[in-house]
Amino acid sequence: MSPVTHFLTGWVVANAAPLNRRERTLVTFSAVVPDVDGLGIIPELLTRHSQHPLYWFSEYHHSLHTLLFAMVISVITFFLSGRSWSTTAISFLAFHVHLLEDLIGARGPDGHIWPVPYLFPFSSRLTWIWQGQWKLNAWPNLAITVALLTVTLVLAVRRGFSPVEIFSPRADRAVVSGLRNRFIRHSKAA
Repeated sequence: MSPVTHFLTGWVVANAAPLNRRERTLVTFSAVVPDVDGLGIIPELLTRHSQHPLYWFSEYHHSLHTLLFAMVISVITFFLSGRSWSTTAISFLAFHVHLLEDLIGARGPDGHIWPVPYLFPFSSRLTWIWQGQWKLNAWPNLAITVALLTVTLVLAVRRGFSPVEIFSPRADRAVVSGLRNRFIRHSKAA
């Protein structure tokens, strides 16, 4: 699925428990970080017409969709969260929701089904593949993204913070204020 969908997923999962700003950020990034290997598309695009193209995206994307990487991210989350076991568990869950989303909705435009090499590098025997995997631009992926965005907006209005807080608490206050002015005023007027 789209990194935007994974980001919104992480944010919604992070809001399932009473976490502070740092913990919400860690959980949200845990849902996105399996796709960090997708940055390989940059050198691939830059070198595609050279004599020695780098196929870093084509060959390595999804190579971090593994239990080992989930455990590494969990250890990092544990220490960055002030040794919070609950934040670590939710981070581990968010990582795995990312894997599930890719399992069901990451088919390429050429029909390529993205496998999830869960036990790599220890074993290639447990690779998750689903033949019914939706294309990236399929309507179910769009519907999931719209639903997650809706939940995110509702959470922002009700709780007083949005994913913007990850980048700027000041900008987040402005976003939440704008959302509350837009939606709360309209609901009172109706």
